[in-house]
Amino acid sequence: MGTIEMATVKYATTSPYAQQTPLHPSDHRQADYEARLQGPQAGRGNPTVKRIGLVLFGTGRQGFVHLGNIVGNPRVSLKYVIEADRTKWQATKENWNLENTTFLHPDDADKALSDQSVHAILVVTPTPTHCAIIDAGLSAGKHVFCEKPMAETEEGIRTCYAKADEVGRYLFCAFQRRFDPTFRDIFNRVRAGEIGKVQVIKASSRDSPLGPISYLKVSGGVFKDALVHDFDLLTWIVGELPTEVFVNGSNSFAEVAEIGDLDTTAVNFKFPSGAIAVIDHCRFAAYGYDQRIEIFGRTGMLSADNEQPNRAVLTSYTGRHTAPMLQTFMSRFAEAYRVELEHFIDVVQGYSEMLVTGKMTLAVAKICEACAESHKTGKKVVIAWADEEIPEGYVKI
Repeated sequence: MGTIEMATVKYATTSPYAQQTPLHPSDHRQADYEARLQGPQAGRGNPTVKRIGLVLFGTGRQGFVHLGNIVGNPRVSLKYVIEADRTKWQATKENWNLENTTFLHPDDADKALSDQSVHAILVVTPTPTHCAIIDAGLSAGKHVFCEKPMAETEEGIRTCYAKADEVGRYLFCAFQRRFDPTFRDIFNRVRAGEIGKVQVIKASSRDSPLGPISYLKVSGGVFKDALVHDFDLLTWIVGELPTEVFVNGSNSFAEVAEIGDLDTTAVNFKFPSGAIAVIDHCRFAAYGYDQRIEIFGRTGMLSADNEQPNRAVLTSYTGRHTAPMLQTFMSRFAEAYRVELEHFIDVVQGYSEMLVTGKMTLAVAKICEACAESHKTGKKVVIAWADEEIPEGYVKI
């Protein structure tokens, strides 16, 4: 009796020991691991600054997000923390092992800004304080990383970028969603034409945890504080700026209504190419940080669902059960916050061009103003864009 071969033997391939299969390039964590093994200078030449001296302005909840990434990054040295609440100094120093970091009150920030070992500052303070800190940092010759919104008005943002140009220093607005691996992949695929001409974009953006009223009062309002991220993300992905906007807004929470803000909003964009975008936003979702996006094109669709803390599945008489979605923006965008800091460091060290430019930040600010006007008037607002306002890599149709 002859040898019996299994039915699939004809599909056998060369042994992986003889011909190794490469790892798929989508595994960004492995790529990051390998880059760390080689060191940041590998294949990129010498940096303009080997180790960047930093000043962190603000240790609120967002400040601590950045603090964790700063402490864990070997390319930076945290020289100073500027914090108005002196009662937080000692605990922050002990909890983050900052024995070699000097804590200062904002009144004494000049001491940090005049230190020649400081190369850049991170501004993570309430919005009304941003412009003054940015101006002081740039005037002292420091590069600036600033949380959004950069300023309370479009003119304020313009002034900040004009100052950066004047002194020849980098000014980075922290739109962290661009640096999220999932959104970056969607951007790459859309721009590569994988779904053809974009026709409809849908985004659901529902916050968790519930923002304190004390924060909302100084946040700049829902368009500049929350929806600004969606405006930046969608315009960046499609590479266009909307020419028509219409907003419906309401309040389900009396506390938000009392401060003159909105907690529930629907925004509609129309782009020059004919593409339409719809964004729904709420200041609070009881079930977690709900962030989803769908891009529908002529030949396909790209979408991103919510992420979970783990992938374990329980199957029982009552069905299949998994962990709920990630609960906060700090957990959902943990990777994005880390990568955006790496990008800022790359820019300062001369390894990268700035991915968030002044024109991009100003364009989003203009969209925010148009949305506020639409909500106030109850009418569609038409936005005109001059050629010089169109950001690099975007198109005017």
